[in-house]
Amino acid sequence: MATTKNKRRSDGRKQASIYLGIVDGRKKYKYVYAATDKELNRKLDEARTQLGKGLDLSAQRDTFRFWWNNWLKIKQAEISDKKFRAYKAKEKYIGHLFDMQMNKIHAMDIQSIIYDNTQLADDTLRQIRNILRQIFQLAVVNRVIDFNPADGVRMPKRREPEEKRRALTSEEISWIENTPHRAQTAAMIMLYAGLRRGELIPLLWTDIDLDVGTISVTKSVEAEGSYLSVKKGAKSAAGERTVFIPEKLISYLRTVKPSGSLYVCPSAAGTMMTDSSWKRLWNSYISELNYRYGDFSGVVVPNKQGQLQKFQKPMSRFAPVKIPMVIEPFTAHYLRHTYITMLYFAGVDLLTAKEQAGHADIQTTMQIYTHLDKLHKQRQINKLNDYLSGACLSDACQEVV
Repeated sequence: MATTKNKRRSDGRKQASIYLGIVDGRKKYKYVYAATDKELNRKLDEARTQLGKGLDLSAQRDTFRFWWNNWLKIKQAEISDKKFRAYKAKEKYIGHLFDMQMNKIHAMDIQSIIYDNTQLADDTLRQIRNILRQIFQLAVVNRVIDFNPADGVRMPKRREPEEKRRALTSEEISWIENTPHRAQTAAMIMLYAGLRRGELIPLLWTDIDLDVGTISVTKSVEAEGSYLSVKKGAKSAAGERTVFIPEKLISYLRTVKPSGSLYVCPSAAGTMMTDSSWKRLWNSYISELNYRYGDFSGVVVPNKQGQLQKFQKPMSRFAPVKIPMVIEPFTAHYLRHTYITMLYFAGVDLLTAKEQAGHADIQTTMQIYTHLDKLHKQRQINKLNDYLSGACLSDACQEVV
């Protein structure tokens, strides 16, 4: 590792070089430049330290573009065309790094990319960070840099909107029980067994034992981009469970006509539902409930002239007329929350409720039970308030006292 002595360039800077060896039959050097001898010696010491770590100093002038292109070549051989195009599309967010040398890019440069694009969804930001992390890790493995600057990058903290959840009313429950639809089976199972949507989609008829009255939850689906893939086990280790189901659900499932599919809630083609087919199914279901049970008596809509007029309910929900949504739409999570609420009011103990719901932490079940307990007590006190504000003005109140 010979070093040439310092010499002054025509531009006034100091120059020195470190001999790296023979590459492709030619001697190769690492050149170092500085304004003063002191700065030059410091840079030479840094270069020697990096050589001692086994870093390839000749490659440190490689630009980010070089390693981006190499990473894309590797990925193209490993992933689908759709996912590859999705990766390639992230180029517009990181393009200003392309002409920077790899060893000149710091964590703050990457952090700025994340902070400058906070308008993007969290998943997209995480994808950008993960792409950058993989590219720099490729350079680390190839001894171009000695650490990954993307490792310390943080995601922006956002205030998560409070998840809206409530138990269905008795009227809404009756809609589910009495309305034939391709989504009815899914709704009944989520309502009376508390399955998550991800546990319901891959559910097979062989997972249900109507004689014993159980549903075995042994698998779930997770999103991979726009696709759903089946994984062994549920959302968590506690999610893999045997759910004991009530007679009402057993009786309903005995009436379900086999569709020829292995899946309990298949797509229209009999295969496992995708994310988009589930959304279409559920939107259709809510539209059906809205059409059947919605109160349109006070609804007004604009006519072609822009004037408001009373809405006339069509003879079919498939008529070429936009039907206003007058019921409050509910999601699969509402049904699961209703199931846990029913466990509470039925007097099912906390530990059993946790196991039936498949919660990973009993604190999750406890929070729901505590919330319901407070709500129930408040309603009881409201009954007392109503009584005291009215009944105590009568002679009957004096008799009770």
